[in-house]
Amino acid sequence: MPVPGGLRRWVDDVTVLTADGSGARRPLVHVPDAATSLVLRTVSSRHANLLVVGPRTRASYLVGKEFPLCLRLRLRPGVARLLLGVPASDLVDQVIPVSEVWAGANGLNNRLSELGPDPARLLAHLEPVLLARIATAAGTELARSELVRTATKALTGRPERMPVLARRLAVSERHLRDLFADCVGLSPKRFARITRVRGVLARAGRPAPRWAQLAITAGYYDQSHMSADFSIMMGVPPAAYFAGRRPPAQRC
Repeated sequence: MPVPGGLRRWVDDVTVLTADGSGARRPLVHVPDAATSLVLRTVSSRHANLLVVGPRTRASYLVGKEFPLCLRLRLRPGVARLLLGVPASDLVDQVIPVSEVWAGANGLNNRLSELGPDPARLLAHLEPVLLARIATAAGTELARSELVRTATKALTGRPERMPVLARRLAVSERHLRDLFADCVGLSPKRFARITRVRGVLARAGRPAPRWAQLAITAGYYDQSHMSADFSIMMGVPPAAYFAGRRPPAQRC
């Protein structure tokens, strides 16, 4: 779905997953992701749960479940700290109810449940609620968020070296690492690694990719560097993954 105008500064993308009515449970692959997301999941036509999905450091392969609707808002770097008021490092590899970190979220779940499984209607209700939360952030927190956003752009693809990046941003390396832990939840190095693996996932496809060229395009030194990083985070080498030879799906 298009990101509503008021949320474009804060939300990277909005995606919707709906049941196809067949009752089929297709395997789901949750790929590594340096971002924190808000996920609104309806468990029936009249009951919704808002969840926080923290940064994922490794892929998971799960047996699919049938939900009437799953609406995901992928937050931009640094926004989770503004919105939820907790260090992003507390959210890494976690899926928790928003009510654990957001006072009054149970009332929000009740209001969303009353709206039914219409993604546009749900998103229209969520937009002012999220903007109101962010509006309460102090100016210093907003400045930290903007600094982190600038730094993450520099670490995407072939990353800028940390000493160079810190000097360009007029902060110490230690301060920059602390900002990443607090606002992103990951170290700059891990953020860059996850971003590169996601670049491989986005670029590879049919026809069969030229792995050596893909490695350079995605920001790796060479193909073996790409294969090693991909295997650690995805559980299998790139060629096996794209050929469909993936780890068995587990029940969540």
